[in-house]
Amino acid sequence: MNRVLQKYQKTVVPAMQAKFGHKNVWAVPRLTKAVINVGVGRISKEEKLLETIEHDLATITGQKPLPTFAKKSIASFKLREGSKIGYKITLRGKKMYDFIDRLISIALPRTRDFRGISDKSFDTKNTLNLGITEQSIFPEIHYESLKDIFGLQVAIVTNSKQRSETVELFKLLGFPLINK
Repeated sequence: MNRVLQKYQKTVVPAMQAKFGHKNVWAVPRLTKAVINVGVGRISKEEKLLETIEHDLATITGQKPLPTFAKKSIASFKLREGSKIGYKITLRGKKMYDFIDRLISIALPRTRDFRGISDKSFDTKNTLNLGITEQSIFPEIHYESLKDIFGLQVAIVTNSKQRSETVELFKLLGFPLINK
C-alpha cells in the first residue's frame, strides 16, 4: 500500500473526525484526482521537442499524456484552430497516490529556493494548484539527458466543501504549507 494512502487511512481520517466532528469515515474529505498540465506555447511547431515533452510526462506520471488542441484561431498568437497547444494527464487511484508521494517527499524538496506552498494556492473549489518551473526535480528525469526544460501545472482536487478542512487535510498529509 502507498505511504500517502496509508497515512490518510491510519492518521488523517481519525484526526479529521476528531477535529471536525465527522461521525462517518466517508464524510472526511479525500483526494479525488491529480491533473498535470503542460502548455507548449511557442514550440508547438517543433515535433522533436513535443516528443521529448510527451516522453518526460509519461516517465514522470506513468501514464501517456493526452494532447490538447486549440479551439479557436488567434492571429496575434500565431495560433490556428486544431493545432497542438499542450498535454494533460489525469491521475486517479494508485497512480495519483504514487505521484503525490513522489511530489511531497522528493520533488518539492529538490526545488531551488523552495520555502513551502502558499495557503493562497487553493481556489474556490478547494483545489490545490501548483506551478513547477522545471521537470528535472522529479527523480525519473535524468539531468544529463535533458534536451529542453519545461514547466508544468499540478492541480490536486479534493471533495471537500470547506476551506479549513481542505487546508487541514493537506497539512496532515505532509504538504509543506505556509501562511502568507
